Amino acid sequence: MRTTFTGAILALVLAVAGCVTINVYFPEAAAQKAADQFIGNVLEDTPAPPKQPAPATEKNTVQPSASVFDLLIPAAYAADTPDIRVQTATTQAIGERMKARLRGGLKALLDSGAVGLAAEGDLAVRDANAIALAQRAQASTWVAQDNRDRAALYREVATANGHPEWEGQVRATFARGWIERAPAGWYYRDAAGQWHRK
Repeated sequence: MRTTFTGAILALVLAVAGCVTINVYFPEAAAQKAADQFIGNVLEDTPAPPKQPAPATEKNTVQPSASVFDLLIPAAYAADTPDIRVQTATTQAIGERMKARLRGGLKALLDSGAVGLAAEGDLAVRDANAIALAQRAQASTWVAQDNRDRAALYREVATANGHPEWEGQVRATFARGWIERAPAGWYYRDAAGQWHRK
């Protein structure tokens, strides 16, 4: 009887210990930092001013246990400083193509307000009438090429970090970064579809 009871307790403890789930959360702050670096490189401007650092916390503090299971099964913690990998051969090639398009004439379209940044992390033609008729086809080509590169960039960053399911979050992080880092005078479209001048 005692052996059966001890065996049942041991089996229960092992079953509970085997039910450990580790959630991998999207590291928003690390992604924003990586996006800022990539965007700054493409736009060839100075780095964004540093954001206010979070208050320092002591890392070696021990939290009191909330239950008996916490005493039996140690908590699993993710890395203290998650890292997002943005620099791959693919992203570097994408960045070079984006810079070449900006130098080739896309920057002039963004400066004039004919093209703007979309809330989804893409570019959009804001005012086709502001583009000379002879240049409209080239402008549309640049926007389409840039949008293909942006989609490939977001997919590559998510995949390079082993989490293809993060593509939407990577896109949203970059979208905010493009708008924040855009020079004064550029237009951006918010999620409601309204255009604003920076």
